[in-house]
Amino acid sequence: MQISITPFTVHKRVALTISRGTSAQSTNLWVRVQADGIEGWGEATAFSVGTHRETTEQLMAELTALTPQLTDFHPLERQRLAPVLAKLSTAARAALDVALHDWLGKQAQLPLWQLWGLDRDRIGPTAVTVGINSPAKAVRRLQQWQAQLPDLQSVKIKLGSPAGLQADQAMMTALLTEIPAGIKVSIDANGGWDLAMAIAMADWLAARGVTYLEQPLPAALDAQLGQLSARSRLPKFVDESCFTAVDVVRLAGQVNGINIKLMKAGGLSEALRMIHTARACGLDIMFGCYSDSAISNTALAHLAPLADHLDLDSHLNLTDDPFHGATMQAGCLIPQDAPGLGLSHLALPHC
Repeated sequence: MQISITPFTVHKRVALTISRGTSAQSTNLWVRVQADGIEGWGEATAFSVGTHRETTEQLMAELTALTPQLTDFHPLERQRLAPVLAKLSTAARAALDVALHDWLGKQAQLPLWQLWGLDRDRIGPTAVTVGINSPAKAVRRLQQWQAQLPDLQSVKIKLGSPAGLQADQAMMTALLTEIPAGIKVSIDANGGWDLAMAIAMADWLAARGVTYLEQPLPAALDAQLGQLSARSRLPKFVDESCFTAVDVVRLAGQVNGINIKLMKAGGLSEALRMIHTARACGLDIMFGCYSDSAISNTALAHLAPLADHLDLDSHLNLTDDPFHGATMQAGCLIPQDAPGLGLSHLALPHC
């Protein structure tokens, strides 16, 4: 098989601020696998979690170096390919893994959701994200989302402001006055609190009808998650603390659920392992994203019938996403009937 790698830069409509910083654009890699006249597509997105950082330059170098080694492999030889892909950074591995799944679906002439025997009617609403900001600017961002998506059903609010709990509560209070009744509200602190802050905020948020709290503590404080769960009834999910199925087992019993992201996990293959492991451990499942285009969010949309909560909105906040795939229908991201991922290319990627 042949591999091609194309960088493309995408820009956010609204810059997103979380507890770790602000991002306004991202240069991602469009990865294509070609064999037998079929081309499968994947994406590698740079990301940073604590001390773990994968840059676009690093991902490009890894994939470029690997390309000559893959010419003797066929996309159907997944067992032979596995140890080769395992040497890559997780985002590079995710790009190839997704591309190989797309290739397989196209070869079988089936969309991935159907190849896996899943039911699209079970796909729940995807959340849109409101980043850390002043109360007035946060409300404005919510209003922009409401104008863009009239059927909005779910909102994720980023907390963990460096300005402290009072800033978090002020922003949250302002948003709650504007969020219509019946809209699901979740919180992501991105590890921005310590244990005492997390306990206080979990109780405060639970009293205001929040559905769940994501990554209240930094990954370095995973040992304190059990204490937090014992003190607070609000369901807690982990993101930065959980990369693969091995982490799921480690965290079981301390939290209520996990956030699966393709770039952390290393692709759809590991995402499936994480889903089954989490279910065996009695955990709920959510899907999330980084600065991903429609390629990666469409890939996870095919698995979405297996998730309890979805946060696949990054491509909806892009001004120049060159790809089109799953579509928003009544607040839900629904994959199409076309084979594989069902993606189309709208414009030439640019750097």
